[in-house]
Amino acid sequence: MPKALFILPDEIRQRVYPDDLLEKFSAHVELLAPPLSREAAVAQPDLLREMEILVSSWGCPKLDAAFVASAPNLRVVFYGAGTVKRLVSDEMWARGIRITHAAQANAICVAEVVAAQVVLSLKGMWSEARRYRQERPDHKERGPARYEGDVRRFEKNRGYSGVRGATVGIIGLSMVGRETLRLLAPYELNMIAHDPFATAADERELGIRLVSLEDLFAESNVVSLHAPWLPETVGMVHRGLLERMPAWGTFINSARGALLREDDLVAVLCERKDITALLDVTHPEPPAADSPLYDLPNIILTPHLAGAVGVNDTRRLGECMFDELCAYLTTGEMRFEIRRDQLPTMA
Repeated sequence: MPKALFILPDEIRQRVYPDDLLEKFSAHVELLAPPLSREAAVAQPDLLREMEILVSSWGCPKLDAAFVASAPNLRVVFYGAGTVKRLVSDEMWARGIRITHAAQANAICVAEVVAAQVVLSLKGMWSEARRYRQERPDHKERGPARYEGDVRRFEKNRGYSGVRGATVGIIGLSMVGRETLRLLAPYELNMIAHDPFATAADERELGIRLVSLEDLFAESNVVSLHAPWLPETVGMVHRGLLERMPAWGTFINSARGALLREDDLVAVLCERKDITALLDVTHPEPPAADSPLYDLPNIILTPHLAGAVGVNDTRRLGECMFDELCAYLTTGEMRFEIRRDQLPTMA
């Protein structure tokens, strides 16, 4: 069996690769030692020299020249987390070391949150919750009079569109964007998308309509951002787009805060009390203590919790890497292997 090491902080190992999952790995590889921290592994060069497979997650050693030199037999890395951009190096690629990651498993976690947010947005959950708190309905009002009052209020405010037939815009057909489309498929929505790399084949496969970014904001009852953080995407969502949103629209950002011009969002939401923004990411993260993002009633701010956070979700990352290991040992192929030429357009 190939020789392997788990190198990552123990508290993360227990969340991503709990003991029962660790046992499954040990049935397929020879574990040279119990799981080690990065510091403990570097202090044991004999183990690194023998290692053929590295299994890790957050807290993985950077695969730089020094580490690669210390692990002459290393062939493949199973990274049970998302982006690998901070890990990889020219020396790693030059050595032909392969790497796969659990971004798809994390994408499922994010998409589950986004799909729920979309449905609740279309039901008017956020604007109605604000209104309900402000109006504090009179409990003395009963029966038909109260019902008729509700009807008049809904006719006047139109704080929701309902789900079926509503238009939802997806920016970026990334793993999260595609998984969100899959989860929303049963709701009979009108799905539109913007992605400069998408093709007519993607339209047919995903059942979407590709549109310009301007048209996406103008048409969508809910806009959800899923583009990667690249130099070209910084500040891509700006005032001119946000102002196009239909009445009672919702903007969701679970990608990266740097993609949104937050000052523009604040300005638009101060003017457009009907629009709601759901921000799970910001730039910087968390926002400064005096940021208006905390105080605007039509912004719902959460601390980057859409991805794999709870133990049921973090385990998914480890299970994904176990499946990748089995595929690698059986066929030599890995479903989520990353090639060097993919990095420029990846998160």
